[in-house]
Amino acid sequence: MILVKSLKQTKLIKYIFYALLGTVFLAISSKIRIPFYPVPMTMQTFVVLFIGIAFGWKLGVATITLYLFEGILGLPVFSGTPEKGVGLVYFTGPTMGYLVGFVVAVFVAGKFSYDNNLLKNIFKLTFATSFIYILGLLWLGNLIGWEKPIFELGAKPFLLAELFKILIAAFAVGQIKKFRKIF
Repeated sequence: MILVKSLKQTKLIKYIFYALLGTVFLAISSKIRIPFYPVPMTMQTFVVLFIGIAFGWKLGVATITLYLFEGILGLPVFSGTPEKGVGLVYFTGPTMGYLVGFVVAVFVAGKFSYDNNLLKNIFKLTFATSFIYILGLLWLGNLIGWEKPIFELGAKPFLLAELFKILIAAFAVGQIKKFRKIF
């Protein structure tokens, strides 16, 4: 009984460590801006997909939820923080829908099984990523008004970069899946 309890505690500590490591990786990916057309790109959504594939849906959702909680508490983990504000005020701004979409995207990406079929993997990762944009656009439309060109403001400038990140993830699925063996 003591051995089982000790093993469960060790596993929990390991999961907490990986979740914290995932939030650090996600925070770093939100800060690095890569020149891209038509707008600079961060690797944040790639890391969300990576976490889903590597961690699975349970640890992936826990990791993204922890990341959001860190940001809500005021840690400068989100893209644009601290220069554009921090905490709950920043979280409930124009990007909240996209941030909440990370949770759904990591869940979907983590639920899928991946194989060597590149086209299937691209489809699965595109489907997972679409939730970031669906929730992001819904929130943005409610926040700034539906009379504004919501798609042109909140999705169109990012789609080429998104496709690039999805392709990277799809080509790297075999390597990313190796991380699951750790868990």
